[in-house]
Amino acid sequence: MKKVEAIIRKTKFEDVKEALYEAGIEFISFWDVRGVGKATEARVYRGIKYDTSTIERIFISIYMRDKFLEPCINAILQSAKTGEVGDGKIFVSDVQDAYRIRTGEHGDKSLYIGEE
Repeated sequence: MKKVEAIIRKTKFEDVKEALYEAGIEFISFWDVRGVGKATEARVYRGIKYDTSTIERIFISIYMRDKFLEPCINAILQSAKTGEVGDGKIFVSDVQDAYRIRTGEHGDKSLYIGEE
């Protein structure tokens, strides 16, 4: 089993969500997050300078069977890309085990209903 975490632009979230569903990913968790990077840019609006070093993004967390890893990564890469700095990052981790609280099932069986 794998855990995929992605940090993407807010404007690309709906595209990524749709691409993940098409890739067979049935459930995702996501949060609005903020981060600070090296890239800083000051914007001026009506004579007032605003610091844009704090960047708002969406953090997506997905747990999946190994067979869904490649389609998931490809879906995120293709749907989140704008070609500009700040498109985001994807992180992949191994998951030792997972349990479905309702039934006590564990391993791959706990992640999806009705699949072998």
